[in-house]
Amino acid sequence: MVTTSIAGTLSASLRQLLDFAWIQTRSCAFAIALMSGVAASALLPGLPVARYDLLVVYGVLLTLLFWLRGWENGRDVAVIAVCHVIGLAFELVKVSLGSWSYPEPAVLKFAGVPLYGGFLYAAVGSYVCRAWHLFDLELVRYRPRATAVVAAAVYVNFFSHHWLPDARWLLAALLLAVTAGTSVRYTVRTTRRRMPLALSFVLIGFFLWVAENLATYLGAWRYPYQLDGWQPVGVEKFGAWALLISVTFVLAAVTRSCRRPASACE
Repeated sequence: MVTTSIAGTLSASLRQLLDFAWIQTRSCAFAIALMSGVAASALLPGLPVARYDLLVVYGVLLTLLFWLRGWENGRDVAVIAVCHVIGLAFELVKVSLGSWSYPEPAVLKFAGVPLYGGFLYAAVGSYVCRAWHLFDLELVRYRPRATAVVAAAVYVNFFSHHWLPDARWLLAALLLAVTAGTSVRYTVRTTRRRMPLALSFVLIGFFLWVAENLATYLGAWRYPYQLDGWQPVGVEKFGAWALLISVTFVLAAVTRSCRRPASACE
């Protein structure tokens, strides 16, 4: 009987894990489709137009498809558009400073940054919005103002550290402080579960770092040390993504009201 009980518990846990992974995969639908387009464009010889330009058109068509099919609503598209814009601003500064580059030619390219680059950040916004719907996310003891202030400081620091002392460790500590006690409730197989918000940032940051390795391998962009041949992205980028995801999360949270009383925001 004990063995049967343990086996049943393990089986149920495995089903929960598989369901969790499947919902995560569905949440990444836009990112998966975008990376598939990047991969396909890298394999197609003799393209009639620049690869980066084709990816701009592809990104626009993907956005329209997801909206028209109802996979993302107008509120989601607005969040994704903002992610696209702030992502392009991020790219313009970073590329100008030589942090990374887009070495291939393109018409739809400004100051070394192809317009499709913003879709890489839009994909992250799409993931957060879709996960919010599919997991039925609910924030518990979320501090919107404090979290937004720290997230904004994180974004600014990714620019300012080129001229001022890098404050990312201080900002990481502040982010942990403002999210202390904050958790995310989500549903898997009708079971309501809870995860600390800070832990979700770390997990998302890890998978974004994995995705960045894949994207650079496919030639989506290149770091200076990858220009003569692909090399893995430095592990320090894992921490950078864990911080930067807070910006996207805050943008998505702004468009959603907190549920009360269980998830009352402070």
